[in-house]
Amino acid sequence: MPDSVIYFSRHGETDWNVTERIQGQADVDINARGRAQADRNGDLMKSLIGAGAEFDFVASPLRRTRETMERIRTRMGLDPAAYRLDRRLMEVSFGDWQGLFIEDIAAKTPELVEERARDKWNFVPPGGESYAMLGVRVASWLSEVTGPTVCVCHGGCLRTIFQMVNKLDGHDAANLVITQDRILRLENGQLTWV
Repeated sequence: MPDSVIYFSRHGETDWNVTERIQGQADVDINARGRAQADRNGDLMKSLIGAGAEFDFVASPLRRTRETMERIRTRMGLDPAAYRLDRRLMEVSFGDWQGLFIEDIAAKTPELVEERARDKWNFVPPGGESYAMLGVRVASWLSEVTGPTVCVCHGGCLRTIFQMVNKLDGHDAANLVITQDRILRLENGQLTWV
């Protein structure tokens, strides 16, 4: 685990989050509520780290994470575009399932939905990746963090962070509820919602 503090924000809410359409790596924009969440997280980050002069800012390259980061930086009084992108922070890929509803998938391939329910952590959707595979990507990124960082990523990424840091069972990690209106701090090997 890095010695430096990392503040994580999940991207703001999207319409697909609201309707529970499977998003994965589909490039979906945040909605009005998501923009308000990002603004609140920006205000909170400013109260926590001021202008964050010594912080590295990094985000997933998907539009929902980029807009969230840019809104956070704007609220902090920073150049909204002055941050890095890292593809390893992209959401878990749901492959052929992206854009669908789980009910539609269950109607066509109930056996796959049942298999996923039995082992959500290791299940690989057709053409996609498992949370375990995502965890390898996120661990690679995490191993390279060398200083204080603000990171905007996805619920799946944060589930893998909880699995790594808190040594959670894969089932428990895959089913964690990750909110979009709070900041998660990783410091001294401890995760804390702030």
